[in-house]
Amino acid sequence: MDAAFETYRMMRVDFELYRHSRFLRAHTELRGELLNAAGRAARIDPGTLFMGPRSRVERYASEELKAWFAQHGRLTVDEFETQWWNGRGSTAEIHGIAALADIA
Repeated sequence: MDAAFETYRMMRVDFELYRHSRFLRAHTELRGELLNAAGRAARIDPGTLFMGPRSRVERYASEELKAWFAQHGRLTVDEFETQWWNGRGSTAEIHGIAALADIA
């Protein structure tokens, strides 16, 4: 059981690296315009739009971020986990991850 938990923990670490790199890339490309008026009024953390239900994106994301997701994709934890378990566990191989050089 400990080995299974450790493997799952590694997948979650990889997901967080993926999610954070996507957030930084979108933030840079969109010059911080990630939330719509409702998102700003509700004080939504824009980083939360990169995980969880798509309904949250529809409710709080700027039109620019919605278009960015349409172009670049948006993997949920479940989708990422499926790819990870199917032998694509390297975050560099997951579609759309930004290289560290692209973020800096």
